[in-house]
Amino acid sequence: MSGQGIRKVGVLGCGLMGCGIAQVTAAAGYPTTVKEVSDELLKKGMAGIEKSLGKFLEKGTLTAQQRTETLGRLKTTTSFDELADCDIIIEAITENLETKHETFAALDKIVKPAAIFASNTSSLVITEMMTATKRVDRFIGMHFFNPVPLMKLVEVVSTITTSSDVMDQAMKFATSLGKVPIRTSDRSGFIVNRLLVPYLLDAVRALEEGVGSVDDIDKGMKLGCGYPMGPFTLLDFVGLETTYYIANIMFEEFREKRFAPPPLLKRLVLAGHHGKKTGRGFYDYSDPANPKPLF
Repeated sequence: MSGQGIRKVGVLGCGLMGCGIAQVTAAAGYPTTVKEVSDELLKKGMAGIEKSLGKFLEKGTLTAQQRTETLGRLKTTTSFDELADCDIIIEAITENLETKHETFAALDKIVKPAAIFASNTSSLVITEMMTATKRVDRFIGMHFFNPVPLMKLVEVVSTITTSSDVMDQAMKFATSLGKVPIRTSDRSGFIVNRLLVPYLLDAVRALEEGVGSVDDIDKGMKLGCGYPMGPFTLLDFVGLETTYYIANIMFEEFREKRFAPPPLLKRLVLAGHHGKKTGRGFYDYSDPANPKPLF
């Protein structure tokens, strides 16, 4: 553990991303306090962490003692006050700017001034969240990728007011978690989504224009470019509504056609066909072992 001044971690949100972040910080040796709005959500989140650690135990990549020690470093709370002495707070709550504003404004009055505030947002502007606090030099983005315990990358995002010392601390902290951090600036989508989202949207446009079928486009990108999965398989895995949401935010920021969601994507989302999680997207998952392309 060597986060250069970071000894205690706070995580806001115990959903999929928050749980993953809490798990990796605790596994790396950091006492971690997870805050949620209810005990029920905390209980559900902790059950998810225990299940995840159990899988690593079964694979032999984690010992029973390490599992016990990791769980022992995790503390749950429904009160902001329990985060007062944390050295870094990582926010992973719902992607709603107003809610994030209210949360950071409340935290700013409670958490020690030296603490770093970080948002795990994948698309919202960090600077907009930063304005809710008085620590504009100590506010960053730390975008982890799902599933957090397995994905190595973390995008560390600086605003025009973030101090270089805070960025250095965040980079070292991410490395101490076993992650590979990359630096990026506060532009909607950062590096990965800035490049990935237009690619996914263009695949939908190619489908709309009759360039190829879902199956042929997926095979083309897998076998022609060596991608682990085609764009439609990836869209269904991520969730069509998630990509649609991120694309709209990026289009609002840049006003460029490449970020505009295609009509077919919009209609699938409106119909509730969000991909694998709903059983239907660009593929039909009635038989999960043998998804059938629908277009």
